[in-house]
Amino acid sequence: MHLPPAGCMLYRIIMSEKELTFWDHLDELRRVLFRVLGVWFVLAIGYFIAMPYLFDQVIMAPCRNDFVFYDLLRKVGEAFHLEGDFFTQDFHVKLININLAAPFFIHISTSLWMSIVTAAPYLFYEVWKFISPALYPNEVRGVKKALTLGTVMFFLGVLLGYFMVYPLTLRFLSTYQLSAVIENQISLNSYINNFMMLVLCMGLAFELPLVTWLLSLLGLVNKTFLRKYRRHAAVLIVIAAAVITPTGDPFTLTVVAVPLYMLYELSILMVKDKKREETDEEA
Repeated sequence: MHLPPAGCMLYRIIMSEKELTFWDHLDELRRVLFRVLGVWFVLAIGYFIAMPYLFDQVIMAPCRNDFVFYDLLRKVGEAFHLEGDFFTQDFHVKLININLAAPFFIHISTSLWMSIVTAAPYLFYEVWKFISPALYPNEVRGVKKALTLGTVMFFLGVLLGYFMVYPLTLRFLSTYQLSAVIENQISLNSYINNFMMLVLCMGLAFELPLVTWLLSLLGLVNKTFLRKYRRHAAVLIVIAAAVITPTGDPFTLTVVAVPLYMLYELSILMVKDKKREETDEEA
């Protein structure tokens, strides 16, 4: 059927405004999954190729005395004339392998893990593109802010875990001696498992403001509730910090607990009371 230019324009407008069916949404979701898996697969291949260099220069870096955080501790000790082992200790860790296939499987798993973490912003972007057409303008702003904040906070937590929390945990646990006749020998599997768990836990812990904000949208928490149980939250945060970093020194506990408590205070600032939200909507 041949339509005049005006008819063609009207036809396109009608078709563009036509609602998508369930199968259309499913097909679009399939395209999103393929794109995400494609980016993740490409990153995994790249990390697999570069893993020998990354393993020596990044993952194994906390095992050497020239790690950036250890240099910072020594500079702090020199500036304030601190002579304790915590600030002046020469630290080296040598890993051993007791499993024949462990290096190969760790090579693969570490590549996959790093590709998943790196692809997180792209995943959030694809999720945003998929759900944004179904949202109202005010919801678009809220979800966009949540995804952006969640991405930034996750990577801040990962960086804090890598540069501070894990090195402190490694120094404490690798030098801790139950008996003088027992020599600590750290296996490759143990090192990698603790490295991934601790860094990932810190990244997830920094999602606290986002989780609290989502709970407030569901009506489960509000600003008054968070303020009322602030002391209880402080105790729970200290307990969580002790679980995340099973070390005995108060410095490591403080390094983890203080950022988590600051995140709790940030959550209070982000959440509104129900009455205030209703007043803002009426305005």
